[in-house]
Amino acid sequence: MMENQKGKEFIENENLIEGRNAVLEAFRSGRTIDKLLVLDGCQDGPVRSILREAKKQDTLVRFVAKERLNQISQTGKHQGVIAFAAACAYAEVEDMLNLARERGEDPFLILLDHIEDPHNLGAIIRTANLAGAHGVIIPGRRAVGLTAVVAKTSAGAVNYTPVAKVTNLVKTMEELKKQGLWFVCADMGGEQMYRLNLTGPIGLVIGNEGEGVGRLVKETCDLTAGIPMKGEIDSLNASVAAGVLAYEVVRQRLMR
Repeated sequence: MMENQKGKEFIENENLIEGRNAVLEAFRSGRTIDKLLVLDGCQDGPVRSILREAKKQDTLVRFVAKERLNQISQTGKHQGVIAFAAACAYAEVEDMLNLARERGEDPFLILLDHIEDPHNLGAIIRTANLAGAHGVIIPGRRAVGLTAVVAKTSAGAVNYTPVAKVTNLVKTMEELKKQGLWFVCADMGGEQMYRLNLTGPIGLVIGNEGEGVGRLVKETCDLTAGIPMKGEIDSLNASVAAGVLAYEVVRQRLMR
């Protein structure tokens, strides 16, 4: 299968909204839009109205060539505008803290630093649900959102585990620290996870598939945790690393 065919197959699993009226109504109805693609150079009245609504939602906007829109379009009638709708609504970070209070548990959050693969995000949300995490936090830019692929890969966990999208991950972490949380990030050079105390109100930070945790996010973390590895390759898939570390948090909580 050629690359462009793969791209088309992936897009067909997305929640696409095409056409100016349909996209504008989606915004005005309150539907969550993860990303908006607009024909480069198009700035007429209807498009300006759509862009104003996108700004209100802090939706990621990309101006692209007509060929790109034609490639993605399922109807051939995009009118220069295609929106990617989230498969379900996002939660607020406060919802996660409230959930922890309701359960009488220390908050356990999983924060993702620019995860781009929808299969990884879906798998991490599924793990978060099974490990008893109170929510998953993702950045609003340069990261995959709650697409249909994510929802499918999560095996329904998106319906039970809150996912919040934030503008600034570092700022969110700093605000959560004021509420008693501390943060540990996955890092190959970190202290072996079995030697760390991972109990209490905790945020587990997992980095991008290729670059890992960004510098500013890592500097905001209190600890770095390394996963012991014995093989010839030097890294784990992001969702696997999240699962290993999440269940070390679970193990330590059970041992208290």
